[in-house]
Amino acid sequence: MEKTYDEYKGLIDKHLLDLLPAVDSKSNTLYEAMKYSLSSGGKRLRPVLLLSCCDFAGGNVLEALPYAAAIEYIHTYSLIHDDLPAMDNDDLRRGKPTNHKVYGDAMAILAGDGLLSTAFEIISRDMTLYMDDMEQLKKRVRSLNVIAKGSGVRGMVAGQSSDVENEENRVSNIHPYQQDGSSYKGSHDGRSLSWRSR
Repeated sequence: MEKTYDEYKGLIDKHLLDLLPAVDSKSNTLYEAMKYSLSSGGKRLRPVLLLSCCDFAGGNVLEALPYAAAIEYIHTYSLIHDDLPAMDNDDLRRGKPTNHKVYGDAMAILAGDGLLSTAFEIISRDMTLYMDDMEQLKKRVRSLNVIAKGSGVRGMVAGQSSDVENEENRVSNIHPYQQDGSSYKGSHDGRSLSWRSR
């Protein structure tokens, strides 16, 4: 049954922090830095798109939830890194101090790295639940590939690289993946990101 935007968003917000891995006490600051940016609000547009497309295609929204959360983790990592002094040098994000203003540049970089790697840990953990169901596993492998490509050097990172190189002439040199365009592709690729109930 299809839900409203707010219902999808509420589902994501409810479970987003649950997927943060437990860390050693020596890494508490890293954990808090990751949690800080994940908890800072936002429209959750990318994961909402994923869940709504899955729902529309007749898939199981709860099965797709780990992938929706992973996309939000990746998006949040990109925002942390974008805000750094070496990139956009922003002091505020959604009305709150940016991650590096609270935790310092080095810890902000590590928080972004942690969110990116955790995103793929979430996906791979879900995949291990379907090792005996080749059809379901194949769908998840395809989803992993779409997300990895969309967030990597042929997607979002390429857009960020283009942004850095063309900072003085942004309007006339916009990369086709600028503004996270690839993230939207990953969010609404119904062929790989929709799973029908078994």
